[in-house]
Amino acid sequence: MVVPLYSLNTLRLGYSIISCTFASTAKRFLVGDLKPSHISLQNHLLHRSITSKISADQHNFTVAYLINSCGLSPEGAILSSKSVELQSSQGADSVLALLSKHGLSETQISKVVRSRPTILAADPEKILSPKLEFFSSVVVSREDLARILCFNPHLLLRSLENQIIPAYNFLRSLISEENVVSVLKRSSWIFLENRRKNVVPNIELLRELGMPQSCIALLLAHNTEVLIHKHERFAAAVEEVKAMGFDMKKSTFVLALRALCGESSKSIWNRSREIYKRSWGWSDDDVISAFRKNPQCMILSEEKIMQGMNFFVNKMGWPSRVIATYPVILCFSLEKRIIPRCSVVKVLLLKGLIDEDFSLSSVLLPPPHKFLERFVTRYINQLPILWDVYHLKLDVKDV
Repeated sequence: MVVPLYSLNTLRLGYSIISCTFASTAKRFLVGDLKPSHISLQNHLLHRSITSKISADQHNFTVAYLINSCGLSPEGAILSSKSVELQSSQGADSVLALLSKHGLSETQISKVVRSRPTILAADPEKILSPKLEFFSSVVVSREDLARILCFNPHLLLRSLENQIIPAYNFLRSLISEENVVSVLKRSSWIFLENRRKNVVPNIELLRELGMPQSCIALLLAHNTEVLIHKHERFAAAVEEVKAMGFDMKKSTFVLALRALCGESSKSIWNRSREIYKRSWGWSDDDVISAFRKNPQCMILSEEKIMQGMNFFVNKMGWPSRVIATYPVILCFSLEKRIIPRCSVVKVLLLKGLIDEDFSLSSVLLPPPHKFLERFVTRYINQLPILWDVYHLKLDVKDV
């Protein structure tokens, strides 16, 4: 049931009555009427009754506005109304219009309000507009800005001078403007963090241990969330990565740090290790070796690991431990890269055009044009169906 939109006249009337009551009470106090009286008790009860009525009216108005103007569900509106109480629609309408002007859709605005209801009570000109103008000057497109604010509306309620601009300048001193935009898109929470608490100490630790600026910039630009971790946990993860033999001067150290920093990341790493060992017979040395070569292979989903290993071992017949030698292939798309290329190789083997003396890396690692030159165009005159096999229009068993 939609809550009816109350008339503002009712609210104004209530406020007038309260004002009169307060004025009368103040006057009696000034002339020295300190004795309790039947009249003062009536005024007190009248004041309490009117105040309760106005409070209820304001609450109902807020709920109705959240439903009718912001697109919230009745349940969501009631929940959000606990955080904000609107006196009228004028200010809130200005907020919605401003967000719309900067490219947010109705759905995005609804999400922003649901996440941060107090934004409706913010001053559009003094609080919101300067931040929207700042982010508009930084972010390339209106679409990107809308997505950023939809994901993290808290940005609009933090201090521009004391929080946002200093955070931007800090990032800009370490990475390019393009990468700052990337950080805003993926990890805008760093703009809300006290960078001196964790981010700065974490970066200083990496510098002390000899990590070059290029790797620090890579970590900051593409794995920002790692640097936000508490310094003690971050330092422990750095030591663990070092103990595994990673070189701090190489980008693989950054990727390994991402895989091991944080409780959830470490949990995923341990889960992947058990899958490789239990289901596919890898040893601990195989796991560490694969991780050193391609840290990404240890943070894949369980489904992707199992599908990839099942295809390579059970359908292609390659030994499980050979995959540990080329772990990057587990990160490739099964549908777009692995199956098309392996299907071509299977057909060439069946037709006797190649022998089995080829490496896994020669099939899956080269860029598309190199693979096509070596395994498709070279044999296309002898076997025209290779194009259909490569594009999965023809199944190997039908050749």
